[in-house]
Amino acid sequence: MKKQGGFKGFLKKLHKNRTFLLMLSPAIIYTLLFAYYPMTGIVMAFKKYNYAGGIWGSPWNGLDNFKFFFKSGQAGLVTRNTVLYNIAFILIGTFTQIAVAIFLTEIHNKRFRKVSQSMMFLPYFISWVIVGVMAFNIFSSDYGFMNRLIVAFGGEKVPFYTKPEAWPFILIFFNIWKGVGYGSVMYLAAIMGIDTSIYEAAAIDGANVFQRIFKVTIPMIMPTAVILLLMSVGGIFKGNFDMFYNLVGNNGLLYNYTDVIDTLTMRALISSNDFGMAAAIGLFQSVLCLITVTVVNKLVSMYDKEYALF
Repeated sequence: MKKQGGFKGFLKKLHKNRTFLLMLSPAIIYTLLFAYYPMTGIVMAFKKYNYAGGIWGSPWNGLDNFKFFFKSGQAGLVTRNTVLYNIAFILIGTFTQIAVAIFLTEIHNKRFRKVSQSMMFLPYFISWVIVGVMAFNIFSSDYGFMNRLIVAFGGEKVPFYTKPEAWPFILIFFNIWKGVGYGSVMYLAAIMGIDTSIYEAAAIDGANVFQRIFKVTIPMIMPTAVILLLMSVGGIFKGNFDMFYNLVGNNGLLYNYTDVIDTLTMRALISSNDFGMAAAIGLFQSVLCLITVTVVNKLVSMYDKEYALF
């Protein structure tokens, strides 16, 4: 029988699957309206935006919007900070999330496991505004818990908010603390999907708990870890604005160690009201993220195609 193809075959498939397509249409419309249509605003990066002309009526100005960022004298600093912070967040975060997931699966007391998981999950729902207040109450020179503890043990107060070299550790701590519970869910699901007969066979062969973790659990969840790592790398040039702004604020003494691309853009946007410049930096970040995830995915596929994202 001759196989029907071409445009008529395509229409026949549409008619045959019309019910499924109708069910899918709200998600397609939502994605087109809120994910793809806003991408047309990229043209703002190449225009001198004004309120009268709007996005499409404003005059073109070529690459002038990009020049501000690179001539500001801060481009190298904030790009370095953004990348280094994200590398630390990804590496330390992945390690702690896998460790927490393994820890939870090894707990045999169900009630204690549920309580532990709930306590670890709770920080994820706390706003960064609240976390900023918590950080101030911990590290403030006058009212901070940390300085009161130091003084109680005979030490001198540490001016954390004028000590920029301490903030990389503070920011990494709060980032890990807030995200470890939520991030461990995917690894926990991957571990739960491992066939229990593999563990039983390993136990019969005499493997102890640590041997089962390193020889069975970690190798089995590695594909999940690599995929999540690749997805994280996609945002390596984007700083967590909420975290940096609410923890650091406008404290210029800390900028050399805490300023990232997003916070620099926000301050520049407030001072100059230049939307084209903000769009240009956003496009710059997106292009760098695309290049990074493509290169990393290629390197992963060269090592093992099964681990690659695409």
